[in-house]
Amino acid sequence: MRTAVVLFTRDLRVHDNPALAAACANADRVIPLYVLDPTLGSLSPNRTRFLHQSLADLREQLRERGGDLVLRTGDPVAETIKVAREHDAAWVGLAADVSRYARRRERRLAEECERHRLALELFPGVTIVEPGAVRPGSGGAAYKVFSPYHRSWSQATWRTEAAVPAAVTLPGGISVGRLPAVPDGESPHAAEGGETVARRRLSTWLRHLDGYAEAHDDMPGDATSRLSPYLRWGCLSPLAVAEAARSRNADAFVRQLCWRDFYYQVVAIFPKISTEPIQAARDTGWRTDEDALRHWQDGLTGVPVVDAGMRQLRTEGWMHNRARLITAAFLTKHLGIDWRLGERWFFRWLLDGDVPNNSGNWQWVAGTGNDTRPYRRFNPIRQAQRFDPEGVYVRRYVPELKGIDGAAVHQPWRLPTSIRRDLDYPAPLESHRDEAVWLRP
Repeated sequence: MRTAVVLFTRDLRVHDNPALAAACANADRVIPLYVLDPTLGSLSPNRTRFLHQSLADLREQLRERGGDLVLRTGDPVAETIKVAREHDAAWVGLAADVSRYARRRERRLAEECERHRLALELFPGVTIVEPGAVRPGSGGAAYKVFSPYHRSWSQATWRTEAAVPAAVTLPGGISVGRLPAVPDGESPHAAEGGETVARRRLSTWLRHLDGYAEAHDDMPGDATSRLSPYLRWGCLSPLAVAEAARSRNADAFVRQLCWRDFYYQVVAIFPKISTEPIQAARDTGWRTDEDALRHWQDGLTGVPVVDAGMRQLRTEGWMHNRARLITAAFLTKHLGIDWRLGERWFFRWLLDGDVPNNSGNWQWVAGTGNDTRPYRRFNPIRQAQRFDPEGVYVRRYVPELKGIDGAAVHQPWRLPTSIRRDLDYPAPLESHRDEAVWLRP
């Protein structure tokens, strides 16, 4: 090939990027392209900021190798075809993905490439084991239960990491475009995006893997990796992270990465996971209570561990894995509010918010998804006693009874009597296993 286009989507890195590596190995000139789609820009100010930071870092990584990141704004398919035609490209490559948006983009791009006689190739890279690579022995399209999936996943052959291109050569005369100023976002203490930050965080994290199995549920200890936003945007290769952890015998951490792959293979066959229940018969009985929902969103329920988690979400654009479980269970199992409303709220704020993991986990905790014990309940009082026994995590985010804007709350919300009674008793199906939901890496 003389000229190739690499359409970046959720693989914002130069290390272990199969599409970029293939283009650089087989073409004389390579156009690394990212198209800013206005239809996605308003979904989450936090993720938009993280994305722009990541794009700026990717541009620097490519410039260090003699290339650049070509930026366009508009419809990704139309802009990709336009760039390819302007520079006589013969080939387009991108990482395959599973969301409805991504699959629709792939179908449209395939049609347009065929119409303009361009070769299109999809590459792995968003997951460790590609969706559909392992299937149940019963002949189903995807595993519905995690444990058998994990057994098959653990025995699968992982691909070899792609080499980092030594050089990226752009076509002459191409306009690379300007990256807009980084937007403010909404969370004041959100993590910074980009492959450089991600690789530095990974290097630091690998030195603390030994205690992960025992410490990842310790809420005040904050002993999780906080790598999930970088995996969501592809600033880190999930395969490279898993290989690094596996080489250190960190099976508990690798298992969490397997959970991530699990939901991707679920969404590959059930793309409506954000709006429709996997188990429709269990999706009933939800209450409409705007007052309760608002207090939950603002971290003003009066249940300290729930309020701490919700305030961490607003402050950092991230929440501890155990707090995600507690807050989601409180909304759905104690307040009885539709899981879709919680899913949308998390999706707005989370830097790592993506369709497979956010929606899959919300359905799990609501009992409409892949949990084999759909009536499982988690008592937030018991959870706090177990995972934050000294109240350190709670005091970190709720130092005193104040609202999100810092103003004193003189009359905190009073929980309905039925819910207060519910919290006075231990939940009969409360899980005491380390593995539950949202144990994000």
